[in-house]
Amino acid sequence: MNEADWYLYLLECGDGSLYCGIAKNVERRVAEHACGKGARYTRGRGPFRIVWQTSEPLTRSAALKLELKIKAMSREQKLTFVAARESN
Repeated sequence: MNEADWYLYLLECGDGSLYCGIAKNVERRVAEHACGKGARYTRGRGPFRIVWQTSEPLTRSAALKLELKIKAMSREQKLTFVAARESN
């Protein structure tokens, strides 16, 4: 794996909230969330559904910058962001 092997993902939690994170292996990271070993925010909020993830790998820096932008968005803005990416 090289520096450009990071992916950004957006999860819908069991309580309907959205969580954004980055990982080198999204499926493994979602499994960690499901086992309670992921982020503190996701503990007890399962089950999880991947709403969106980047299709192309990013550098860690680019993934972190995009993650910060998405985390600053409202729920509605996040869903609009995802819908715009899916239509492309």
